[in-house]
Amino acid sequence: MTLKSTPLNNAHRALGARMVDFGGWDMPVNYGSQIEEHHAVRTDVGMFDVAHMCVVDIKGSDVRAFLRRLLANNVDKLQVSGKALYSCMLNPEGGAIDDLIVYFINEDWFRLVVNAGTAEKDVAWMNAQNEAWGTKLTITQRRDGADAMALIAVQGPNARAKVWEVIPQARDATAEMKPFNVALVPGTAFGEAMIARTGYTGEDGFEIGVAATQAEALWNALAAAGVKPAGLGARDTLRLEAGMNLYGQDMDESVNPLDAGLAWTIDLVSERDFIGKAALQAKGQNAQFVGLILREKGGVLRAHQKVIAAGGEGEITSGTFSPTMQQAIALARVPTGVQVGDTVHVEIRDKKLAATVVKLPFVRNGKILAA
Repeated sequence: MTLKSTPLNNAHRALGARMVDFGGWDMPVNYGSQIEEHHAVRTDVGMFDVAHMCVVDIKGSDVRAFLRRLLANNVDKLQVSGKALYSCMLNPEGGAIDDLIVYFINEDWFRLVVNAGTAEKDVAWMNAQNEAWGTKLTITQRRDGADAMALIAVQGPNARAKVWEVIPQARDATAEMKPFNVALVPGTAFGEAMIARTGYTGEDGFEIGVAATQAEALWNALAAAGVKPAGLGARDTLRLEAGMNLYGQDMDESVNPLDAGLAWTIDLVSERDFIGKAALQAKGQNAQFVGLILREKGGVLRAHQKVIAAGGEGEITSGTFSPTMQQAIALARVPTGVQVGDTVHVEIRDKKLAATVVKLPFVRNGKILAA
C-alpha cells in the first residue's frame, strides 16, 4: 500500500526524520531525540506537522441548524465570530464517529478540523445527513485538490512570540485572542493564514492553516526562527501528560463517550436533539476515565493492560513514561466506584503492580499537577 504524505514530507526527510506508517500516512516519529522534542515544547517551543488532519468547510444558510443535530456539543455556544468548540460526532448508538473542533466563522460558514484516519468516513457521514435532512449545504474537505490547506501546530511557552516573528501580521489579530478561538489573517507572506489557539499538548500556542503550497515555506521559516521540529512520539507523550484523548485509542465508535471522560463535551441539558442523544440517555455513564501513576518498578504502563480495582476491572487506554514527571503514567477506564487517591493494580506481564488514581491532567502549562 502506498502511504499518503503531507506537503511537508520532503522537509521532514531533509531534516533526517525517522518516518513511520501512521494510519496510512508517512509521518515523522522524531528527528533524533523524542525526549528533547518533548522538553522543547514544555519549556520553549516546538512544531508539529498536522497536515494529515482534515479541514472541512461547511457553508450555507442552514449550517448552524445542521450542526445542532450533527454534534453532541451545542454550537449555540458559538455566538461570536472566531469562537471554537470541541465536540464528538456520534452515531445513533452513541459511539464516537470522531472527535473534532468546530470554528464559527460566520452564520453561513463553520469550519471543522477532523482526525486524519476518520476524515473520509466523517465527510461521508456529513454528506449523508445533509442529504437526509435536505439542508443543501456545501461540504468541502480541504486536504486534497487545488484549495488544499495544511496545518502546522506551534506549541510551547514561546510559541506565540515565534509565530508573530514569522507572521507579523498575526500579532494584531491574535495578541488578545483567548484560548479556543480562531482568526483568519490575510496578506501574510504565506497568503491567508488561519490561526487558532486550540492546542493538543497542554501548552499554549497556535495552529496555523495555510494553502498546502505554502506549508513548506512556513515550516522552514519557523525552523529558521528557532522553532524545533517535533514528531509523533513527542506529540503522544505531551497529549497524554495533558490528559487528552486520542481517537482510535482512548475512544472510538464502540465506546460510550460518557465513559471516556468526555461528558463535558456533550450537551444533554438543553432540549436540542442530536444524533446519539437518546442512546446516551438510555446507557448513562458506566465507567470513569482517570489518570494512573505507577508506584512500583518493574514495568511501563501501556494500552490494553488490565487494571484491578476494589469494585472490578478496568483497562488502560493509553500509557507511556512521562518525560516531564519521570514516572510511568496512563489514561484508564475504570469502574465508577474508583476514587482519586485510590490504589489499584495493573497487570504487567506476570506482575500486579500498584498505581495511584489521580485527577487529570498530569501536566499543564509546564507545571506538574498530579503527584
